[in-house]
Amino acid sequence: MLVLRGAPALSDFRLRKLERRLAADTGRKLTFYAEFRHFVELEQTLDEGERAVLDRLLRYGPKFTGHEPAGELFLVVPRPGTLSPWSSKATDIARNCGLGKIRRIERGTAYWLAAADDPLSAEHRQAVLAALHDRMTQRVLFDEEDAACLFHQAEPRPCLTVDVLAGGRAALERANGDLGLALSGDEIDYLVESFAGLNRNPTDVELMMFAQANSEHCRHKIFNADWIIDGQPQRHSLFGMIRHATEQSPDKVLSAYRDNAAVIQGWEGRRFMPSPEDGIYGEHDEDIHILMKVETHNHPTAIAPDPGAATGSGGEIRDEGATGRGSKPKAGLCGFSVSNLRIPGLERPWEKDHGRPGRIVSALDIMLEGPIGRCCATRTRAFASAHSGRRPGASSAGRTPSTPRLRRSGAPGRTRGPTRPPRRPWPPSSAAASRRSWATSRSRPSTRPRTSSRPASGACAAGWTCPRSAS
Repeated sequence: MLVLRGAPALSDFRLRKLERRLAADTGRKLTFYAEFRHFVELEQTLDEGERAVLDRLLRYGPKFTGHEPAGELFLVVPRPGTLSPWSSKATDIARNCGLGKIRRIERGTAYWLAAADDPLSAEHRQAVLAALHDRMTQRVLFDEEDAACLFHQAEPRPCLTVDVLAGGRAALERANGDLGLALSGDEIDYLVESFAGLNRNPTDVELMMFAQANSEHCRHKIFNADWIIDGQPQRHSLFGMIRHATEQSPDKVLSAYRDNAAVIQGWEGRRFMPSPEDGIYGEHDEDIHILMKVETHNHPTAIAPDPGAATGSGGEIRDEGATGRGSKPKAGLCGFSVSNLRIPGLERPWEKDHGRPGRIVSALDIMLEGPIGRCCATRTRAFASAHSGRRPGASSAGRTPSTPRLRRSGAPGRTRGPTRPPRRPWPPSSAAASRRSWATSRSRPSTRPRTSSRPASGACAAGWTCPRSAS
């Protein structure tokens, strides 16, 4: 295993913020320095040229100043037995650069802590550990050589069966504790009855799958279970009630309850994209439908708000892009529902402390960190599809008032649509500015013609503006 130093992991601003937080938690003056550590698992030793390529690949981020850290080491690494997204991408890049001798690259963050006076007490040490890592996905080591555990490959364990037929409920209760299934009493009763009816014993794989189906995301076992109110069986299960609403109003619903997102009918528009035949960019008419996706990440966000919320956003974007032929995120909304914030020094009379499990953070921590993780993971993209009712070959004079076109704000030359005052000056002439494409926006069908007297709207991040409203 190679251990290679990387660039500083935190800016001075974030280091000072971390120091202030721990000073408030411990009452002591602590000084931190943080930089990345790269761990490389090799199949064969790299030669001089390959090592030079690897060094260049891992030279990213702020300029390395040659700082020699001092103090106690806290090495934060991904949880052993997992493969981090950074590792997956970095390993692929290395192999694509001809470094076939590399089996895997992983990254950690090395923190060096220097205390101004006596060593940390056990209580203060726990406060430092809690501030430096995510308990769900990371682990803290205290020696770089211990990072070899990241590449440990465990042998698959044999599939086992739980003797429910002979041992009955007691056998399943033991398996529940040994495997950490967290099954409730009624679930254990259900499994005992089910496998007795099948006249066979369950495997540990089946029990684990049953336990994981009851995730906080969707509660499959409950949503599809029988629904009985006051002893009266209901016609629909909980999920059937949700489906029933769509069955009663299926108009313009193109896909629902089949993928991890739903699609409703949009309208025909024009997109600027390369032709699959010759690869040349041009305008193409096609149906542009609307995809909707809701993702919950309650329990992870309660334990580690920033990465928990960010992972939920990643799952949302994944499911959007994997539905049908794929889609492109346009906009996202995020909501948090928490208990009393109890802001220190600003507690209100009605804010009672109802307590919480030790594994989750406070409502205030969720609201301080969760939205940051959500927003960083979901960078809302500007609209990237041009929509127009004009057919290829039609003149601009044949355009109807309900199909506005876009122009560059204040651009010289041909005017596309009514002239409106620019929202910002024309960008300075440069190679980068000349490569900027036309701003695009969505033109929605309207029952009344749009006139040039309507205010301009639709500025995008690059500063382009739409000459007429696209709403």
